[in-house]
This record gives sequence, C-alpha cells and structure tokens, in this order.
Amino acid sequence: MNHLLDLLFTFLHLIIIGFNLFAWIWRPTRRLHLIVAGITLGCWFILGIWFGIGYCPITDWQWTIKESLGETNLPNSFVKYYADKISGLDISSDVIDAITVISFLSAISLSVYLNFFNRKQKQ
Repeated sequence: MNHLLDLLFTFLHLIIIGFNLFAWIWRPTRRLHLIVAGITLGCWFILGIWFGIGYCPITDWQWTIKESLGETNLPNSFVKYYADKISGLDISSDVIDAITVISFLSAISLSVYLNFFNRKQKQ
C-alpha cells in the first residue's frame, strides 16, 4: 500500500509542478493557475514560518511514506530528490532551489501579466 501511496504522491507532485510552471499558457486555466500558485506560495512562506521556508505538506507526507519504505537521508525538496535520481548526481540544493524559485516566479509573473495587464488577450 505504501508503494502505491508513494507513486500517487509522486504523480500529484508532478501534476502540481507542471501546473504551476505551465498553466498560465492556456487562457482557460490562467485564473486557476493564480489560485494554485497562491496556495503553493502560502505553503512555502506562511506554513514556512513554522516548518521552514519552502515547506510543502505533500513532500512532508511523501517523505513519511518513503521513510516507512526504508529510504533515508531524504532532502528537503522533492525537486532535488528527483533531479538527483534522474541525473545520478548529487546536485547542490542551492542550485535546485534557485532554479525552482526562478522558474516559479517567472511563471507567476507571466500569469499576473496575462490575467491583469494584457487587455488584448481578454475574451
């Protein structure tokens, strides 16, 4: 059962990350993108007050499952975990965090622009 939960959390992570990075592109998902991105920012910075900046409850839950499956030395970041796993390297968490923040803030900036300032694209 824990293997299935681990897979489901991985899938959920990938969906949320993909949505946060790319949902601003399509007009029908732009408003929802702002909501999901806002929730993500809230987790990172509001929940981050208590749990550490960049906190993700989904990562927290998934790491609990991975630990029950015997994995140890898990990084704070889902993105770092999979970047290392896919590349076979131990990529600096600072590099991963910088790429994550720059990509996410770029997507949010584009979303805000398209939702509020780009009047030519309104329906």
